[in-house]
Amino acid sequence: MRPITRPVAALSAVAALLALAGCAEKADAGDDAIRVTATDTACETSRTEIAAGHLELAVENKGSKVTEVYVLYPDDRIVTERENIGAGTKANITAEIQPGAYEIACKPGMKGDGIRQKLTVTGGKAAKRDPRLDEAVAAYRTYVREQAEETLPKAEAFTEAVKAGDLAAARKAYAPSRIGWERTEPVAESFGDIDPKVDVREDGLEEGQDPEKDWTGWHRLERSLWKDGKITDRDKQLADRLLADLTDWQRRVGTAQITPTSMANGAKELLDEVATGKVTGEEERYSHTDLVDFKANVEGAEKAYTLLRATAEKNDAALVKRLDAAFADLDKKVDAYRDGPGSHDFRAYDTVREADRKKLSDAVNALAEPLSKLAAAVVGK
Repeated sequence: MRPITRPVAALSAVAALLALAGCAEKADAGDDAIRVTATDTACETSRTEIAAGHLELAVENKGSKVTEVYVLYPDDRIVTERENIGAGTKANITAEIQPGAYEIACKPGMKGDGIRQKLTVTGGKAAKRDPRLDEAVAAYRTYVREQAEETLPKAEAFTEAVKAGDLAAARKAYAPSRIGWERTEPVAESFGDIDPKVDVREDGLEEGQDPEKDWTGWHRLERSLWKDGKITDRDKQLADRLLADLTDWQRRVGTAQITPTSMANGAKELLDEVATGKVTGEEERYSHTDLVDFKANVEGAEKAYTLLRATAEKNDAALVKRLDAAFADLDKKVDAYRDGPGSHDFRAYDTVREADRKKLSDAVNALAEPLSKLAAAVVGK
């Protein structure tokens, strides 16, 4: 989960990334798009009713704060989202939507429940879908389930080490326990309630939450293991809580709403995770295991892209050529920091020089821009 308050040293880099991301999506939206104008105090939409099928949002952030825009089911599950829309920038969001009642939410400052507008989706003609996309969704659903199932024993090893008071073992087990989550985080975030329990950082807590009472999950334990250098009775309780929440995630992940466009948008969200947390060194600020998360995010994005690639190539071969090259370049740059054969064997991020971080950042930017167009290519828009 991405917080807003960031260390001063990282602000300029993040601002540049967000500005680039916004500038990359200024292509004109279709005539049937819903125009969303977001400010610090309002979320205005040009339409409140559309026919089922393809949904396109043309978002413009006219506020002074970074914002995010969601389309939500009545129970607050996420249909689609776009985070980190910088002040003064635009973003186009493409998704698939069924008949029903929904809400469009703008979250200035990326905090709280957001400013909401009702959206009614009426019965419409189902959009024609390439049969390969159904196969892609089925394969991706299997992948997500596998990642959750593989995470649980690793999380159990981590939490058992914490409960045993074994600082060294807990530190060793921490990063591996997060890989499956980081590969599939957009699916977990679609439920709305799990991510804040397991992956929030202290500066991502909502206003009024007490870090000592309300902060739970991996990063709370990360602080104890590396910054405090000790394991308390409270940490042992938090370990049990983390495992219970991850078990809940594993049980529920098979029920997630997955569509070809949610896969494509999720891949872009994973690159946003890299740009706003991993490249800056904020995600794992105590353990400095950011490169493990970085690689997992990229792997998850690449998995979704690979499954969608055939259809995207049919509709936009030039885009696929760019994506192939950008993924290959980013993979090569990240893998240069491996220090062992395991999926978690990477250098500590605090040993990576600023100049080298810039190279990683540039490679992320080179991939993020074309990846933002994948959803539109998948549906042939």
